[in-house]
Amino acid sequence: MSSPAQFSAPILVTGAAGFIGFHTVQRLLEAGFEVDGLDNFSGAADPGLQLARWHKLANMPGFSPIQMDLVDGEALSTLFRDREYQQVIHLAARVGVRDSVRDPHNYLESNLRVFLNLLEACREVSLQHLIYASSSSVYGAREAGYFAEDSVSDQPVSFYAATKKTNELMAHAWSELHGIVSTGLRFFTVYGPWGRPDMAIYRFVGSILNGEPIRLYNHGQMRRDFTYVDDAVDVIMRCLTAAPTNTRILNVGGGRPVELGNMIAIMEQVLGKPARKEMLPMQPGDVPLTAADTRLLREVLNYVPSTDLADGIRQFAVWYQEYHAAELAIPAIVQ
Repeated sequence: MSSPAQFSAPILVTGAAGFIGFHTVQRLLEAGFEVDGLDNFSGAADPGLQLARWHKLANMPGFSPIQMDLVDGEALSTLFRDREYQQVIHLAARVGVRDSVRDPHNYLESNLRVFLNLLEACREVSLQHLIYASSSSVYGAREAGYFAEDSVSDQPVSFYAATKKTNELMAHAWSELHGIVSTGLRFFTVYGPWGRPDMAIYRFVGSILNGEPIRLYNHGQMRRDFTYVDDAVDVIMRCLTAAPTNTRILNVGGGRPVELGNMIAIMEQVLGKPARKEMLPMQPGDVPLTAADTRLLREVLNYVPSTDLADGIRQFAVWYQEYHAAELAIPAIVQ
């Protein structure tokens, strides 16, 4: 693992007030790294949760907060020149497949123009490594098998997926043109404490605790490769050490897809309450299956996410009840 002494400049993390960004910055700071955390505080499903993450980071030694809109390419280039970044972890993005169907223009700006600005800023400094978030959604609507990095990934079923695949192609082009070394991480359904309120595990836990119905699209038959956030951050931290010589793509998932009905059964056991289920058809942009082939991740980083889903849900539920304590009139889960 890299040590803080190896880097003469701070590490830039974009989307620092976001879910994975918050956990990444926290881990870096705990390890003794200097971190510039950048966010523009837009597009959050819960702005209050976003600010709570930010304030928690602001109280940690070594954190330098930067409020900036990455659409402003000139300001971003100035920041890069002033701070002389060597390592950049780009986690800022407009997320969510369904919203990208309803409002594609925001995704054009936040996911494509921003990534172009970032790549252009990177080529102006002596960058050693760009680590950026891609998504398992690039694999499209496959219904069977495991998704390997060399599987077909040019048949997206949402604009969000299209933007993430485009980011990968842009990173490859800037590598060929300008020698920018990058690692794109295809995250598979990351969940955990401080998570995104629009994600299934967050919504389902809240609905069960509040006695509200859970909406199960595709009649609950979708299967997801859930990845606990600590495991996802482990991969990012290992990437800081194992920088490639050229652009690369890695799956970040455990390779253990679970049907949503089975996941809800785990929640019911953890929470001690039954779920009310509302069965609905598949929604535009959704996919029936995500399943990570982890062979390349194991080969490159000697690591595969391994947190048990029941353990991960329990940790999330404990955090959820603590964070929403004022809203819940139920006993807290005993760890």
